[in-house]
Amino acid sequence: MSELQDNLLQKIKDQGDLVRKLKAAKESSEKIQQEVTKLLGLKAQLGKEDAAPSKFVLKTPKGTRDYNPQQMTIRNNVLQKIITVFKKHGAECIDTPVFELKSPWEEVRTEMINEKGVTPEAADRIGEYVRLNGGAELADKLLQDDKLSKSKSAIEGLDGIKLLLHYCELFGIKDKILFDLSLARGLDYYTGVIYEAVLTQPIKIGNEDQTVGSIAGGGRYDNLVGMFDSKNKQVPCVGVSIGVERIFSVLEAKLAAGDISVRTSDVDVYVASAQKNFLEERMKICAELWGAGIKTEQSYKKNPKMLNQLQHCEENGIPLAVILGESELKRGLVKIRNISTRSEDEIPRASLVEELKSRIQVLDIKEMNGPLPK
Repeated sequence: MSELQDNLLQKIKDQGDLVRKLKAAKESSEKIQQEVTKLLGLKAQLGKEDAAPSKFVLKTPKGTRDYNPQQMTIRNNVLQKIITVFKKHGAECIDTPVFELKSPWEEVRTEMINEKGVTPEAADRIGEYVRLNGGAELADKLLQDDKLSKSKSAIEGLDGIKLLLHYCELFGIKDKILFDLSLARGLDYYTGVIYEAVLTQPIKIGNEDQTVGSIAGGGRYDNLVGMFDSKNKQVPCVGVSIGVERIFSVLEAKLAAGDISVRTSDVDVYVASAQKNFLEERMKICAELWGAGIKTEQSYKKNPKMLNQLQHCEENGIPLAVILGESELKRGLVKIRNISTRSEDEIPRASLVEELKSRIQVLDIKEMNGPLPK
């Protein structure tokens, strides 16, 4: 194969990678089509060079999907936040498939009539209650209802709701709770309260406000564990499932609209050199920082350009750079550069690890206390 063909095949490969990245990032169809046209043009050139070229077809294996670094970062961050909240409240981790089905009233009404033998009139009377929602005052009002006050199970349920709302008040979240009688689940094992987490405010994506709605759901199922016990012992249980895919979709849409940025690298320090022939010194410092538990990176080119090294830090969100220079090293010094402010400080080479750990700790505190993406 000629050198010309080799170069052309490499261009086709690079263009194919670009098309896949654009599709994964959900770029506009016009932009994707523009790059696909370039790809087809390159393939046509290959056909002219080789009378029997190998067939080049972009395919994704069935049942699979690729996630680019930005998408993986979003997924990892969301899951880590969820796990952190669970652990904060004493939860332990398991991994299992979960199905939470919400049933609209029309579907529930049809099931009551066709499968449970409830008359349409009775179902409609139940529907009058289903349309109600409120707080503790609604539970009090329903307890005084002529029909419900005669039902033992209704009284037990409403008393339980009042107690739950009281506990929510003690936790300081009463204003975030709504008692909604229309909520129903499509699974039979629930024996008590069921709940749903809903984003009530629209999310701004680009110039548009989009409604997200429900992102989690669950309930209480005291009898479920007892089904597997020989004595049918009742065990209090509650569960919740979180719609992470919906959260992923919202964040990916905000990313595509330019509303948020995603740092795909966890590296805290980049070791750079301002002059040639510093590869070995950079490698020594990287090894030292890795040994100290500091996330570190460097260019693996022998003599990288300084501008390219700093641009790499900016593009990948690396906050600090250690810059090596001949004159500084002779004086036993190195420079630490803050990438965002572009300020530089000379520090003793011997105290590099200690100084970096101190600065990284300050950066971590600022990141934890920073505002969430709007």
